[in-house]
Amino acid sequence: MTEEGKQHSRRNAVRHGLTAETVIGALEDAEDYAAFEMAVTADFDATSTVERELVLRLASLLWRLRRATAIESGLFRIQALHLLKFRRTRRAHHEGQKIIDSLYDGSVAMAEPASFAEGDGEPVSNADKFNSVTQSFLRLANLPSFPLDRLSRYEATLWRQACQTLFALQFLNRARPRVRMPWRGG
Repeated sequence: MTEEGKQHSRRNAVRHGLTAETVIGALEDAEDYAAFEMAVTADFDATSTVERELVLRLASLLWRLRRATAIESGLFRIQALHLLKFRRTRRAHHEGQKIIDSLYDGSVAMAEPASFAEGDGEPVSNADKFNSVTQSFLRLANLPSFPLDRLSRYEATLWRQACQTLFALQFLNRARPRVRMPWRGG
């Protein structure tokens, strides 16, 4: 890899936070991460330096998987807000058109869209909510930057690394010499 490529890849963590090895201070709480790391560490009986490093690596991977889930939720929230704004604008246009139509004799008003509750422009049924999620997904999937594809690749990479780390921990645990306790008779 060239020096320019190395410099570019170092900025990935700053750009989207998915490949960061450590917590990004401005976006996440270091104390929350420390508590999470301690909780993960408490689940393992790491006795060697290698095991401790693997457990810390696992905590980092799991934290980043949580981050990926938060990013996905955020992407859908942003798209939902865009969709809601679009629907409200469309409804306002529809209402304006009804006023204009009512000024002219014999005009036909546009039909009321079924997907809006009276007055607020919110989806009214579970089917409408499902359609909203679907529309948000399609918009996200078709953005030129392909954020869902990129997020999916990072998440798959993180899961693969987490599984490899768990496998290595399990292997080290099996390879650890067992201490035999003498049988105690009754």
